[in-house]
Amino acid sequence: MKILVINCGSSSLKYQLMDMDNEYALAKGIVERIGIEGSILTQKVEGREKYIIKVPMETHKNAIKLVLEALVDETNGVIKSMDEIGAVGHRVVHGGEFYSESVIIDEKVMENIKACVKLAPLHNPANIIGIEACKELMPTTPMVVVFDTAFHQTMPKEAYVYAIPYELYTESSIRRYGFHGTSHKYVASKAAEMLGKDIKDLKIITCHLGNGASITAIKDGKSIETSMGFTPLEGVPMGTRSGNIDPAIVIYMMQELNMSFEEVNDLLNKKSGILGVSGVSSDFRDVEDAADNQGNARAQLALKIFYSQVRKFIGSYAVTMGGVDCIVFTAGLGENSPETREAVCEGLEFIGVKLDKVKNKCRSKAEYLSEAGTKVQVLVIPTEEELMIARDTKTLVS
Repeated sequence: MKILVINCGSSSLKYQLMDMDNEYALAKGIVERIGIEGSILTQKVEGREKYIIKVPMETHKNAIKLVLEALVDETNGVIKSMDEIGAVGHRVVHGGEFYSESVIIDEKVMENIKACVKLAPLHNPANIIGIEACKELMPTTPMVVVFDTAFHQTMPKEAYVYAIPYELYTESSIRRYGFHGTSHKYVASKAAEMLGKDIKDLKIITCHLGNGASITAIKDGKSIETSMGFTPLEGVPMGTRSGNIDPAIVIYMMQELNMSFEEVNDLLNKKSGILGVSGVSSDFRDVEDAADNQGNARAQLALKIFYSQVRKFIGSYAVTMGGVDCIVFTAGLGENSPETREAVCEGLEFIGVKLDKVKNKCRSKAEYLSEAGTKVQVLVIPTEEELMIARDTKTLVS
């Protein structure tokens, strides 16, 4: 079975066509600047040069139509007909409390996704547009939705209810949801596979570290704590997001600095985090360069804050689970920055972490990073969210 995986953003669309007989990506691509001047589609097929199309794409429907045309293109495509696509798997950021697992899309599912727009106003609308465009262009092809929040629906109530008036949870759905669930689920299952153990017998801490970052405690194969909360703003500092701060800072900025709601929201989501402290960039590579090669004190401080906060979550989750068997690093920074992994692990020796600095030099591949005989295994595992979406899709439509 061949499955098309779609991930729609507000002005972009990522896709992969997976052959699920061997879990191989036949084609990977991205459409950028949808609805903006300079729209471009870039498709990659192993062993071939990139296939690039530059044409105006006013809507997501135009973009998806172009994706389908690229996949069946006589010279650059990988299939002869759209009929070869057995199903489509869609990534949707927020499923609220409606869903704890992936589901086949029907009218009720669409209603519930739309009901969650208020919880993810920047993401769910684009996801909905992508689904509706696919349904219009592929009306007889079964479609599945995989939610970023679903994996975290196993958290106990004490982990997701905030200490604010309880009615705000029951009446307004204000609670911790958590995100990056598909990534956390994939790398945890891969870690169990690498260790040769049943995931239900392991206590795993997964560190999804990229421009957006979150840490999750996984016990018995289930998420029981995660760092992101009601929104992806909570948790560790990120590229441009503040992470955890005293809530009274928001009140102070509005009262004493005369900042509007929009200004505060923009500051915390787009001007804070590593960018805000370093003053250099939201890209960790630029900040690392400034810190290591230019002696930039603010860049050094930004990195120290980030490492400290990630360590803090790892330590607290080890306590929550009554120990830890395995720590997994994934996502752009977690997979490609040996310096980040070493800095985060420094000081965790007391819980049994001993990093092998030679093994830790690896990038972008699954690897064991611990010294031999270490109590807590440290792994790096490249995340495969698209594969996870394709697997769920295949299971449901089969």
